Amino acid sequence: MEIPANTDIEIQRRERCDVMRRLALLVLFFIGTSLSAQEMPKAKPPQLPFQVVDNFFKIPKGMFMAEAVGVAINSKGHIFILNRGNYPLLEFDQEGSFLTSYGEGSPVFHVPHSIRFDSEDNLWLVGAADNMVVKFDRTLRVIQALGRRSSDLGWVYMTHGIERAIPPPADFYQPTDTAIGPDGNTYVTDGYGNSRVAKFTKEGNLIKYWGDRGTRPGQFSTPHNIIIDKNSNVYVADRANNRVQVFDTDGNFKKEWDLDGPPWSLCMPPGSQVMFIGSVGRVYKMDLNGNILGEFGKLGRLPGYFDSIHAMACPDEKTLYLAEEFSFCFDKVILP
Repeated sequence: MEIPANTDIEIQRRERCDVMRRLALLVLFFIGTSLSAQEMPKAKPPQLPFQVVDNFFKIPKGMFMAEAVGVAINSKGHIFILNRGNYPLLEFDQEGSFLTSYGEGSPVFHVPHSIRFDSEDNLWLVGAADNMVVKFDRTLRVIQALGRRSSDLGWVYMTHGIERAIPPPADFYQPTDTAIGPDGNTYVTDGYGNSRVAKFTKEGNLIKYWGDRGTRPGQFSTPHNIIIDKNSNVYVADRANNRVQVFDTDGNFKKEWDLDGPPWSLCMPPGSQVMFIGSVGRVYKMDLNGNILGEFGKLGRLPGYFDSIHAMACPDEKTLYLAEEFSFCFDKVILP
């Protein structure tokens, strides 16, 4: 005896088949949508016009630059450039005329890495090879030294044997940069070896540190630059992870900005809501929500081109000073 086609069993079977077909169509739809999104190229940021000022810095004859690693501006508008040559620190006026030099022959300037001015015009020098952060007053007299020099660090520095670093907590292992917060505390990216941010009181006492080597939020792979805005947001250039991470001053993670290149240097013009990020051969201009507003630059080691932009200073949104490490070059760049 045949079972009628409209029995409950047959109806349930058909309903199950309909559900399975709908699920299969949904899966295919989402797979297709995902593949389409992956295949679509990301829109390139707008290219910003720029002008490199020819021979802006009037470096005296006989003063040969080496790796260009730092640039900073004091309250007078004088521009200080830092390099790894025999004349490590040079001062220029606003027109690029040479004023004086500092640090010749001093062990304090052994393999320098960065310079910054704070709101009181103190100059902060970070020495990567010496594991030191040194604070100078307006007359360039040493008034504070954080960390401790190591006499046997040369071999370690040359081999970059950094993965097994276990220094005491208050000591650095190849630090990279420093920033002074609105609270007066000092923040140091302790950079190649420890992959962390260290926080010190104004008196130089270690409060805390956060971060270790890795790719998760709050971890770092070569934290290379650090700046703090007026709202106490801490921005860290997480260079080898191709991102900028944002924290509060207690090290609590807030957000990250993913980039398509390594961020070497950070600069925020005073009173501005934008940030410039120096990378390899180009500079990003971003808002403080992490949106890229534009970029400029061409990769090369001739005048008018940029290589790895190790440091930047930006007195306003139209003027940037770049330190390009491997071309031994310092540039002034004008944006329209």
